[in-house]
Amino acid sequence: MRRRDAIRAGLAAVGVGVVGRRAGARTETPTPQGRLPVEGAKEAVVSPDGRTAFLATTDGYATVDLREPSAPALLARRRDPLAETDTGPMTDIYDVKLADDGETLAVVGPANYVAGESTNGVLFVDVSEPAAPTPLAFHRTSFPIHNCVFADGHVYLTGNGARTVDGVTRNELVVVAAGAEPREVGRWSLVDHDERWAAVNSGFRVLHDVWVRDGLAVLAHWDAGTYLLDVSDPATPTHLGTVPAVTPAELTDDGNAQYTSTPGNHHYVTTDPENELLGIGGESWAVERDGELRGGPSGIDLYDVSDPTAPTRLSRIAPPTSADPTFRGTWTTAHNFTIRAGTLYSSWYHGGVKRHDLSDPTAPRELSWWVDPTAARFWAATPAVSGEFFLASSMGTETGAAGLWTFPETDGTGGRPAALTATDTGEQTQTTTASAARAATASPTPTASRTPSDREPRTATATRSETTESGETAASAPGFGAVAAACGLGVVAWRRLRSAVEP
Repeated sequence: MRRRDAIRAGLAAVGVGVVGRRAGARTETPTPQGRLPVEGAKEAVVSPDGRTAFLATTDGYATVDLREPSAPALLARRRDPLAETDTGPMTDIYDVKLADDGETLAVVGPANYVAGESTNGVLFVDVSEPAAPTPLAFHRTSFPIHNCVFADGHVYLTGNGARTVDGVTRNELVVVAAGAEPREVGRWSLVDHDERWAAVNSGFRVLHDVWVRDGLAVLAHWDAGTYLLDVSDPATPTHLGTVPAVTPAELTDDGNAQYTSTPGNHHYVTTDPENELLGIGGESWAVERDGELRGGPSGIDLYDVSDPTAPTRLSRIAPPTSADPTFRGTWTTAHNFTIRAGTLYSSWYHGGVKRHDLSDPTAPRELSWWVDPTAARFWAATPAVSGEFFLASSMGTETGAAGLWTFPETDGTGGRPAALTATDTGEQTQTTTASAARAATASPTPTASRTPSDREPRTATATRSETTESGETAASAPGFGAVAAACGLGVVAWRRLRSAVEP
């Protein structure tokens, strides 16, 4: 990569080796630093100073004080936002994103298709005082919003089901300008860019996630691959480059098996601060066909995008091993992750949280791994204060409460990694009474507030593993609800998918 190569060459010229780790890194066995139970926890993001976390909670959002990493404290929790509207509160809130200045939070939902009337859109919240978040404005949409990103005064939305033209569901990127009166300013559709995708079931080309930094947008379009756009003018996104996954001709309408297993399944994307390194995470599981398992968990692929018109694959980080890689088993597929300061912070559901040194992105080096599949099913991982501690959100297990975890930046392996391959381990085998499960995931009393399968991707078709996001119902799986009902799989197929994925 151009900038990194220049840095390495300069260091070599003066006799300095690139060892890929900051001086003084701790090497004790990593253990969790702190935990805060928060029912319904999903995506977590952090303030620019690393001292406040913002959390999607399925029924709303929450703010968390991180000033004492060993004791994260709930500052505020807002349930049922917009309950006063005619269509009722926003529900199924999986994603929140913070503006560049750290003072405005975008809360989006519902993450998946909701039958009948629902309150769909983006709620903008003033979080300049995290203990007292205040709604600012609401932009209503006609479509559910699974994920978003907030950049340069605009929110970029996954617009699955946003528009159908001549019978073709377009699964658009929708751009909304923030402000006192938010307004839509632009759209981009894969089927406009490549009309061959119009003939493909829209569920297999769903826009699952979007990332934007410094005028570069990256779109994860599931089996259709990843697309890089120039959004220096948010009103007119233009295509720059593509990381292909499966070609339209290779896709078959094989319902759950096609959607959940490899190849394809581009689920989450992000870049490093220099916009030179792109991470693409797949989300997949194994499915049984003719008595054999097909597919498995997906990992994270790294690409050089210093020239976004010609992405170049550099390496792949494999997922942890699972004794049962099916949806009803122990999930170890990649989920959300962050790249910062030459380090990749990643979450793997039951497979734990990891840190990788990316100083040489052609050969990522695992720094730390903490895992306990009965205690946590991690949704996201992100640094809070780089070099000090990072945080991870867990959607919970039958025996472990959902919420926020903090970890010191300690190298090594901790937890119970052997439990991933133990045949009697996995949340589906746990025997917890309903009352105990409810108690385990109950929200804590608010504390005092403050004032201020590692398969190699093919050249034209990347790996695909089966994956799902929430696992609570079909509609809460990573797109099963939104994809099936809003994107064209049809009611019968949606019911088939629902029966296949519900625990």
